[in-house]
Amino acid sequence: MNPTDPIADYLDELEHVRRLSAHTLRGYTHELDELKKLANGRPLEQVTPADVRGGVARAHAGGLTARSIAHRLSAWRAFYRWLAGRIELDANPVAAVRAPKRAKTLPKALSVDDATRLMEAPASAAHAGEGAADSIETLRDHAMLELFYSSGLRLAELVSLDVHYLKRDGYESASWFKRDAAEVEVHGKGNRHRVVPVGKKALAALDAWLAVRGAWIKHDDAPLFLSVRGNRMAPGVVRERVKRAALAAGIPANVHPHVLRHSFATHLLQSSGDLRAVQELLGHASISATQVYTSLDFQHLAKIYDSAHPRAKKRD
Repeated sequence: MNPTDPIADYLDELEHVRRLSAHTLRGYTHELDELKKLANGRPLEQVTPADVRGGVARAHAGGLTARSIAHRLSAWRAFYRWLAGRIELDANPVAAVRAPKRAKTLPKALSVDDATRLMEAPASAAHAGEGAADSIETLRDHAMLELFYSSGLRLAELVSLDVHYLKRDGYESASWFKRDAAEVEVHGKGNRHRVVPVGKKALAALDAWLAVRGAWIKHDDAPLFLSVRGNRMAPGVVRERVKRAALAAGIPANVHPHVLRHSFATHLLQSSGDLRAVQELLGHASISATQVYTSLDFQHLAKIYDSAHPRAKKRD
């Protein structure tokens, strides 16, 4: 190891042994250059946790985001783990240092009017009526939009849906559409299964899509949503279709699948006030996640508590 520049050796290993991409290497190079500045001419093994915390504080005060600081600390932490395997270190100076908490930024829910416009407008940015492919694509996109908004699915959950439950040749569906029950069963985040109702308008849109879906079946008939090439829909393509549909409906906001999930939760909560039910429908492990997701304020929660909890009710 080069005693004067261990960072150069580390970057060389990342490039030639771990074969990281050029983009990733540039990121590591930048962050480790910042570590050199922090050391200010001292050997890197002499950097202390206090030095690192001071560097974090200065970066945060200078406007660096919590996400970027977390990325920087991750790069430094990995470097010191590598260095500890080559020289004797008292401790990893970055091990116990954490980035500032990230502000919880949530997508803004659509208004009910905008959500209705999006569902009722042509769900594809393709020119309507110019051919069978456009017609099938429009029906598919409409079905995806309705299902997102009707059932609050995550993007990964929607694209993983099979047309119905399948078990064959070592393959078993993890998520599928249950048409007779008007439900979807999904294998969601945290390895949790849940069953979510599908509303009447979404069912009608899905039925219309299923009536023409056979034209696009090629080598795999399992996926509920297919591309024109007969493949399961890719997440990036679904994002693009949602955004284009919103623009076609005249909605200027940056609409993506998570906005529809957030709109589902927000509108359902506004109508019902049932936080626990929304938690179950969203597939959240804890009620606190649902509180954050739906941007509830304390006053609203307190109102629910005061009206529902037997120990909170005033006695006459």
